[in-house]
Order: sequence, then C-alpha cells, then structure tokens
Amino acid sequence: MSSNRELGEAYLEDAEYSLEECKMALKNKLYHRAVRRAQECVELCLKAILRLFGIEYPRAHDVSSSILRIRGMLPEWFRRELNFIIEVSTSLALQRAPSFYGDEYKKIPAKRLFKKEDAERSLSMARRVLELTRKLYEQWSEYGS
Repeated sequence: MSSNRELGEAYLEDAEYSLEECKMALKNKLYHRAVRRAQECVELCLKAILRLFGIEYPRAHDVSSSILRIRGMLPEWFRRELNFIIEVSTSLALQRAPSFYGDEYKKIPAKRLFKKEDAERSLSMARRVLELTRKLYEQWSEYGS
C-alpha cells in the first residue's frame, strides 16, 4: 500500500507531465488545450498537497476549499501564497469544461473560445503553483511528520 506522500508525489509527476503538455499545446497554437492542461496541473498539485497532509479530498476538480481548511497546518511562506493558489484553482476550474467542449449552447468550439494570452497566462499560473507545491514537498521534513 502506498503512503500519502508517495501518492502525492505521483500526482506531482502527473502535474509536471500536464504542464509539459500545456507547453506543447501552446507551441502548437492549441490554446484551449493549453488551458485544459494547465487546469489539470493545478488540480493535481492541490490534491498532492492534501495527500501530503493525509486529507481526503472531495471528488471535484476544484479542491481549493479543502486547502483553506488546512491553512493552519501549512508553513507561513506557503500561507502567503494561498490567495494566489485559490484564485488560480477556481479560475481554471471554471474554464475546464469550456476548454474541452467549447460553448455547446452557442455552438462555439473550444478552439475559438481561447486566445494565446489565455494559454500563456494559464501556463504561467500553473507553473507557479507547481513550483510552490514542489517546494512544499521538498521542505516537508522540516515541519512535517
């Protein structure tokens, strides 16, 4: 059986892969796919954090409310970044379905909904969340169990 940390590290590996796919989609001008992959990266990062702390998370794409519940368990430097992390998770979660399916009501495909700037911003935000999460894992032994 895997430990919470081992599961979380596996999530981080997948988050890194999603970020690489995000970069590739941006390079290939598939901006909607870049947004989707950025969202997946952030989702996996937040779930990795919850795993690290042994917290069972809801089966949802935005688990930022669960992160807020463990605020007091997080190191101070990470707490200072929480508003950013929560904002990114919430924002990208709202774009998850449209970045995959488009606007089905208006019959607009996903590739027409997202621009290069959307993809670049999503990549930048996801990269930062991944960096913060990696740092949290690296420093875990200083304050964790």
